[in-house]
Amino acid sequence: MKSHQTYIIFSETKDKYYIGSTSVGTGLRVERHNKAWTVSTRSGIPWILKYVKSFGSKSEAIKWERFIKKQKSRKFIEKLIESDENEFIQ
Repeated sequence: MKSHQTYIIFSETKDKYYIGSTSVGTGLRVERHNKAWTVSTRSGIPWILKYVKSFGSKSEAIKWERFIKKQKSRKFIEKLIESDENEFIQ
């Protein structure tokens, strides 16, 4: 069962993407971001979920999160959001 996800959220107020991973589910995780549970995302509230990819292990989800961050590319992130591998349906 795939219970770990890498996700991308977007803040219209900051015009920024945030990449993270979770094992509690993306719905709850985004809710927590929007309730200011995370210091690094407080100033961007409200956050909108844009991308989800599921993995069988926490380490795989974290590895994918780090890979995305290492690209340092908004274009790369936006291509992922538009790709067929995005499990989030808007």
